[in-house]
Amino acid sequence: MYKTMVVKYSPKAKEMAVKIEDAANKMEQEGFELVSCSIMPSSRGILIFKRMAADESTE
Repeated sequence: MYKTMVVKYSPKAKEMAVKIEDAANKMEQEGFELVSCSIMPSSRGILIFKRMAADESTE
């Protein structure tokens, strides 16, 4: 299963990186792995996550 998340407007790279990291850590706790990240010209990020298989989980 895949899930997509949009990171809100962040014109500064460091702020965007922190938001992406926070989202990835939150989704990992829910069993998802970040597979793709795209930054749009509108200074928003699109993150694509995939649900990890039970044997891939890092618990």
